Amino acid sequence: MKIATRLILILCLTMAIGQSVSTEAASANADQPYVVEYYYKTKWGFTDEFLTLFKKNHLPVLKKQVESGRILSVKIEKPRYHSTEDGRWDFRVTLTFKSAAAFHDPSPEPEIIKQLYPDQATFKKEEQRRFEILISHWDVPLVSVPE
Repeated sequence: MKIATRLILILCLTMAIGQSVSTEAASANADQPYVVEYYYKTKWGFTDEFLTLFKKNHLPVLKKQVESGRILSVKIEKPRYHSTEDGRWDFRVTLTFKSAAAFHDPSPEPEIIKQLYPDQATFKKEEQRRFEILISHWDVPLVSVPE
């Protein structure tokens, strides 16, 4: 078997196992809130612009999902002090979804965006800018650890 074929097979098996584990975990806690932390690291000097664009274009979309019940809460935080560059993040947005199923269901965001932002050209330009000034972004779904 060629190395590339083996790597593809390993990748597929890893993904299948991961999906199986996440499906089991989701079904075990189907009615429990599901928390995901989203981290944003901006280019130096652009944190204010990023936050302004986030609050203008993305936060209203999240708030609409709170109104619908899909998301239970939205919390935005930033560190009081900066850390080392490799561990630095500028904003953490914690979303508490109604359940893992609500998180995994198709997102209503495209429809909400069309409703909230009739000027799609401006919206897309501003969202593009928001991501241009990011260095990195990562998502961390959380699971409870039994005591």
